[in-house]
Amino acid sequence: MKVYLPVRQAILNRRTYEAPAEGRSNKLRLDFNENTSGCSPAVRRALAQLTVKQIAMYPEYQAPTQRLARYFRVRPEELLLTNGGDDALRVFFDTFVEADSSILICEPTFPMYRYYAEIYGARISVLRYGRQMEFPLDDVLAALPRKPRVLFIANPNNPTGTLLPPQSIRKILNAATHTAVVLDEAYAEFSGFSVTSWIHKYPQLFVARTFSKVAALAALRLGAVIACKASLSLVRRAMPPFPVNLAALVAAEAAINDRSTMQRYVRDIKRTRAWFAAELHKLNVKSYPSAGNFLLANFGPSGPPLFQKLEKRGILLRDKSKDIGPGFVRITIGTSSEMQRVLKLIRKEWKPRA
Repeated sequence: MKVYLPVRQAILNRRTYEAPAEGRSNKLRLDFNENTSGCSPAVRRALAQLTVKQIAMYPEYQAPTQRLARYFRVRPEELLLTNGGDDALRVFFDTFVEADSSILICEPTFPMYRYYAEIYGARISVLRYGRQMEFPLDDVLAALPRKPRVLFIANPNNPTGTLLPPQSIRKILNAATHTAVVLDEAYAEFSGFSVTSWIHKYPQLFVARTFSKVAALAALRLGAVIACKASLSLVRRAMPPFPVNLAALVAAEAAINDRSTMQRYVRDIKRTRAWFAAELHKLNVKSYPSAGNFLLANFGPSGPPLFQKLEKRGILLRDKSKDIGPGFVRITIGTSSEMQRVLKLIRKEWKPRA
């Protein structure tokens, strides 16, 4: 029997998104920028205390939002909780983007911006980072007078690790008089820089945050959008009534109450990241300065065979050869012992071309 369904053309025009996320549990996962140390023990204890009646109820958001708002140093009415960081990005398309309207992105960057834009049938204006992974500031400023609906900037950027300085962000915000500017700060805890305190000065500014990285709650899916009250009220209109599950709320509160665990993780990552970059330099492998929990490195044309060998040995890296160029790879920074294991295998298996 033939069935004809009225599918939107934007869906027919794109391939199904297939996240390479299966079969990873017993491997060294340095491909998703996850916290390889795991969440705080306080999170496990808090989840274990959930009662059967609580799980059977729809979640309530007022009290958790107040406590999480204090963590971000904003007012509760300036914080919107979402079902993961990806959902924090989707709400901007629901709110601002119509079919054939335009968005502006700078690639290489987080692929979900393009993903949602294709689903919504938006026109995607793409600017490129420079050869040394420099942010294309002048090109962005030149594009803003065309009034794209949304400008997405990951800061620090994924996969380059680069951090846009405050003066550059101010130039963008001052020029973006008809554009929603989304600063995706998934890795802000590692950079030590956030623009959340700027929301009162710039009503077009929206900050996206996540509990997947430093808090190690990726499996529970909790993200956030931060903006001034008036601007965020527009985004709230596009949200369902119960977007976040209770377990995620309980876990997030436990995580922020154990800030020492997160702070220790950040310190360890920064120290290990600097050491690993120095070791790659000794091997004549170029890496780029990173403000996240990962490094972008270039192993050249002999890189892809190395990445495949590492995968066979149970070490997963994110090969960026198709996105940036042959041999580019994004490497999540794990624990010191994990990175020593990676380095040992790189030294053994990598055969750079003469």
